[in-house]
Amino acid sequence: MNGLGIMWLRQIKKYWRSRSRMIGSLGQPLLFLIALGFGFAPIYQKAGGGNYMQFLAPGVIAMSILFTAMFAGIEVIWDRQFGFLKETLVAPVSRTEIMLGRTLGGATVATLQGIVVFFLCLFFGFRPASIIHLFFAFIFMFLIATLFTALGTAVASQMEDMQAFPIIMNFLIMPLFFLSGALFPLEGLPTIIYYLTRLNPLSYGVDGLRGTLTGLTSFGLFSDLLILTTITLLITFIGAYSFSKIEI
Repeated sequence: MNGLGIMWLRQIKKYWRSRSRMIGSLGQPLLFLIALGFGFAPIYQKAGGGNYMQFLAPGVIAMSILFTAMFAGIEVIWDRQFGFLKETLVAPVSRTEIMLGRTLGGATVATLQGIVVFFLCLFFGFRPASIIHLFFAFIFMFLIATLFTALGTAVASQMEDMQAFPIIMNFLIMPLFFLSGALFPLEGLPTIIYYLTRLNPLSYGVDGLRGTLTGLTSFGLFSDLLILTTITLLITFIGAYSFSKIEI
């Protein structure tokens, strides 16, 4: 098995052995579904928006993937500090394969997390518009996961301080999430917020998920898929280059 496959399997095994971490990471999506899903539902309905849970659920799924994917990068710093990264990098495989294996493994874990949250949303009343489109929803989940796992790895490759990493991640994650349309519609926004949402790659992931799960889309599914795929490939390339230059 090549280096990419080995690193992918390693990430999956870590996930399986850390089921308590998976359960703990459900707390935030659960809070959003209960507090916002039921708290804002009457207001959203009176404003003519319809069922707020139908609107919110794709955003909460994307949020769970985003957080899981971005924080996967901290394992690079962890492995560096405890010497595991050095053992990995001296193996007779390219650093690009190692990075891609880590990224795909982390993306698989984040996608599984998103699927778990999807079933949690079903419990709270969310209903997908079409079962047939679920396959395309999973594609968007995986693209979101790959993009932000690669971004987290790229950032972690340039850092050695494990305590600083969560601070930097929160600095990136919160604007990405709140400006993605996960919690509110993207129509009728102030000009500056409008352009910020268009520059946010997560906006296209959330819109793609919402389009495949509920049939509502702001940009069009083809545009969402094209832009998200392009940005994912670009960030993965940057992450691979950054990881190849890592010093041990």
